[in-house]
Amino acid sequence: MRATILQEISLPDLPSASGVEIIGDVAYVIGDDSPFLYQLASASLTAGARLTLFETAHFSTGRIPKEIKLDLECLTALTTPAGEAGLLVLGSGATVAREQGFWVPLPGASGATASVYPLSLSGLYAALRRELPTGISLNLEAAAASATELLLFQRTVGSAAGNLLFRMPLAATLDYLQHRATQLPDIQRQHYLLPSIDGKPAGFSGGTWFANRLFITASVEDTQDAVLDGAVLGSFVGILDLTNRSADPLPLVLAKLQLPDGIPYRGKVESVAVRRRIGENRYELVLVTDDDAGGSTAVLVEIQL
Repeated sequence: MRATILQEISLPDLPSASGVEIIGDVAYVIGDDSPFLYQLASASLTAGARLTLFETAHFSTGRIPKEIKLDLECLTALTTPAGEAGLLVLGSGATVAREQGFWVPLPGASGATASVYPLSLSGLYAALRRELPTGISLNLEAAAASATELLLFQRTVGSAAGNLLFRMPLAATLDYLQHRATQLPDIQRQHYLLPSIDGKPAGFSGGTWFANRLFITASVEDTQDAVLDGAVLGSFVGILDLTNRSADPLPLVLAKLQLPDGIPYRGKVESVAVRRRIGENRYELVLVTDDDAGGSTAVLVEIQL
């Protein structure tokens, strides 16, 4: 498997990109210290409209301060059992302030957004914390949705013990989050062994469901803290096979992201979307990165499986 960068594009006025999904002609992007859902043209990645997810008086500098930000890290496109298409946006859960999320319906074929519905995630996150190994703090970094499951990725920096995938039935979980049911469905937990760089293990950073495959990203930071950032050592991309449950932890073979000349890419990849299939087991991906100083880029990547 190879993952080669084709182009990297700066995303001005879009701080700390943390999630991306592509639906038709629109690439939707969130930032972990921004109150907006950004819309880019998926072909050119040029900026378009933006939708306010929540009101805040703390964005005057262009970034919400770390101690109060919602830390919106998880973004996934899905269609409900009733046929409603939309985006699910979730906070990381790393602090109490980060236990909030949003449901954003996407009415009409144009992809224009009109409504935002806040979600309280405290009940779900309390249940997820009970699934964590001792000493591991909740820190969700990505979400993906198949036709039947909601997939939430736990990232534990500096430790291989907390690279977890939580699997939940989609319909029942949405019913719980949208207050149509009071009982949270069962949570399945899978533990994965990700590759490392310079002895530092990678942690999940992105996921998306495309053509019955789960594409994922992971990055390596030199830090032990779920809130504080560390030096970025590199990033990976690949496929996670949901049918494989043969071991605990399950080893994942991922491709280290590299430049065309073969030099490893040192950016911090935060999320992944598939723009198109370009051949047999070849796909063009859009990744978003965050430099931990407010800067963001979109990275076009060709992956050969």
